[in-house]
Amino acid sequence: MTVDQLRQEYFISGFNVLLPSLAEGLDIPDASSSWPSSAFALTAGASLLFFGRLADRYGGFVVFAGGLAWHLLWSLVAGFAKNALTMYFCRALQGFGPAAFLSAGIMLLGSTYRPGWRKNLVFSIYGACAPIGFVAGIFVSGMTGEFLDWRWYFWIGAMLLCVALVTALLSVPASIRHKPPHPDIAMDWAGTLCFFCGLILICFAINECGHAPDGWRTPYVYVTLIVGSLILLGALYIEGWVATEPLLPLSLFRIPQMAPLCLGLFCFYGVFGIWLLYCVQYMENIMQASPLLVVAYFVPFALGGIFFSLLGGLFLHIIPGTVLLAVSGIGWLMAPLLFAIMPPDVGYWPYVFPAMICGTLGMDVTYNVTNVFVTTCLPERQQGLAAAVANSVLFLGISFWLGWGDFTSAQVAGSLRARYQAALWLAVALAGLGLSILVLFVKIQPAQSEITVDEKDLADSGGVPNRDTDIRADGRGTTTV
Repeated sequence: MTVDQLRQEYFISGFNVLLPSLAEGLDIPDASSSWPSSAFALTAGASLLFFGRLADRYGGFVVFAGGLAWHLLWSLVAGFAKNALTMYFCRALQGFGPAAFLSAGIMLLGSTYRPGWRKNLVFSIYGACAPIGFVAGIFVSGMTGEFLDWRWYFWIGAMLLCVALVTALLSVPASIRHKPPHPDIAMDWAGTLCFFCGLILICFAINECGHAPDGWRTPYVYVTLIVGSLILLGALYIEGWVATEPLLPLSLFRIPQMAPLCLGLFCFYGVFGIWLLYCVQYMENIMQASPLLVVAYFVPFALGGIFFSLLGGLFLHIIPGTVLLAVSGIGWLMAPLLFAIMPPDVGYWPYVFPAMICGTLGMDVTYNVTNVFVTTCLPERQQGLAAAVANSVLFLGISFWLGWGDFTSAQVAGSLRARYQAALWLAVALAGLGLSILVLFVKIQPAQSEITVDEKDLADSGGVPNRDTDIRADGRGTTTV
């Protein structure tokens, strides 16, 4: 389950390196070049809450395996795309796969391991798979862009997903596969539909406004923005006052630190989306780096990610989460800043190398702290919701702010380098905003509690929880000394 991060990052990072070859092969205009990346993140982010609820109701493994199978199918189909519209369609449908297996995977890990150092370590290993998948994605895309057809990037990804699906079916313990569902958890169909449609329409308007004939005054842009906003307001009304068991309970944001944490992360993950797209384009189009050289440039990102993820697992129960988020925020700030101020004729080491280290520091430390905090704050029956919230903020942040990055870039009439720099300066401003929010309003203590939310509720109601029981993967309790 920990390698679902690897599969997700494969299709995020590698696609950006592949994009120039793919755009040439499918005649995708520059004005639409951000859409294939945004479509994947948008459908994933808009549907994560729905799949989190499915995982809570029907069991995590069913949703996990179904997500892998769905992602495999549309990755295979994407390799046969003959035009840009088909690719947009396939990328959008691909996004439902990670939405399912990420929410279910984190749910299964979060409900299996008790709060404490062991859970911190497991989630750190989970996070360490992200940079491995990141480099695997750009390596395969670099190789296919240099020596093969771009279609092999999707077909190789489908092969990896097939191996992952078979491995999951054969290796996951029966106690997890057949864990009793929670039929008492109701589905919120109205909330699901409103959230999905509202988010899709708003992000569509933002992604289109930069290249529409009259910008924001183009009818289809402002109409979709207004309609999407009204639908999203309707979703909030349903969640707060209509649904018996809301898809996104507003009470979630009454948990201390949760609301400012999500807002700060929304900014941070927007930085990641903008930085990843525009730093790859900067290296390929301004520095004239070949796809394989771009792969080499990203190697420190992978190695640093593994190091920071595993190191974080050793210190999450010692160092306050606020301190770790502040350190990661500095990484988020410096990664786009170094590209924004980079002279046009500079080499790799003075600017690109430290930007890679800062980028992985920001991403991996933030993701680990967030997953541990969110899954520890919610009871076992809502672990799917915890996973969905953590990943929704990631994907929606990428899709939403990529649109604004594209809009900012399109407003600059200067050189290609100047347009890239404008988007990167937006990322710098976002990083500063996110860092300010987290430092001023989020106070997370070291992750050292050994009691779950369910046990705390039991104790408050007069029960006596057993704090010395560690739930293993086979579902049985073992007494620890």
